[in-house]
Amino acid sequence: MPVRQLYRLRAPRTGREVLIPAEPGKVYVDEDTGEPLEVVGKVLPLAPSNSSLPWAVDTLRFCNWCDQPAQKDLNDCPTCGRRMAALPR
Repeated sequence: MPVRQLYRLRAPRTGREVLIPAEPGKVYVDEDTGEPLEVVGKVLPLAPSNSSLPWAVDTLRFCNWCDQPAQKDLNDCPTCGRRMAALPR
């Protein structure tokens, strides 16, 4: 189970964004420009989570029991706790 929280960091001048497990007090820089990155926000799901996928349209599916969104890499729904149906191929 991943315990590190993912953060979205952005380079203010270029607008380039990166998702990384950032640590407080550490300065991160853009590899291409050397520009310091600003923390824009936390990425869902919040740590600790059973899923390693960020919440995005491409990585979510809906539980067949409670119709709530859940990451595709989970077998059990985080909302209702029931086993979700298999994904279509």
